[in-house]
Amino acid sequence: MSESALPSRRRLRAEVVIVLGLSLGYYAISAALTLIERYLAEPTIGQQVTQLNRSRSELDVLDLMQQVTYQAYLLMPVALAVYLLSAGGRRVRPLLGLTGPARAWWKDLGVGVGLAACIGLPGLALYAIGRALGQTVRVDTSGLPDAWWSAAVLLLSAAVAGVLEETIAVGYLLTRLRDLGWGAPAAIVASALLRGAYHLYQGWPMALGNVVMGLVFAWWFHRTGRLAPLIFAHWTLDAVAFIGPEVVPQEWLVDLGIT
Repeated sequence: MSESALPSRRRLRAEVVIVLGLSLGYYAISAALTLIERYLAEPTIGQQVTQLNRSRSELDVLDLMQQVTYQAYLLMPVALAVYLLSAGGRRVRPLLGLTGPARAWWKDLGVGVGLAACIGLPGLALYAIGRALGQTVRVDTSGLPDAWWSAAVLLLSAAVAGVLEETIAVGYLLTRLRDLGWGAPAAIVASALLRGAYHLYQGWPMALGNVVMGLVFAWWFHRTGRLAPLIFAHWTLDAVAFIGPEVVPQEWLVDLGIT
């Protein structure tokens, strides 16, 4: 798409505010306010708990339906961002690097798993340090009932989080900031700070860790132009976090402050 075919800078700025306001920008503001509340509330932040993937109904069938509906709802900002990026006939799949033969996708998967390992192990250590310092809340990764569908919903939630966060915070935001004339370093930092901000509800150490993760992910997309490895990496990290507490020894979880 030529520069002249793009919307005006005023419209682009408004578009970015709207997309972020409907998704990760809202979560960032909410997380910052939650962090302030945590420091003002009792007990201390290190003794507080945040629950992910909470149950949405006391009836199993309705809970499952609510879970699937909520995950579909979370993908709507992604659909909006992709739709807006395609304005003027712009081809979004090549723009985000979601193209190529099967071997390219297998390479993306391998890179994603590698990135997950490089990010996940230090991230686990950072979580343990934050818990030891009393500056990170205990994260309960699943509030779902012991139902036949729970594991599938947790994996779906991990996949949706990967698609939502990487598409909006990296693919969409870096593309639009480039359209607005931002340089690569500034756009990468902005993406990373956004990622850290919407994780503030877990405490500042985890938010800082996510800033580092955001720098790596945004840099990778800038250098390669491929978004899929980041989605695969994010899905792997969240899938392990959501399912892991169900399969690893209980004493490990106690040592890490997860349970």
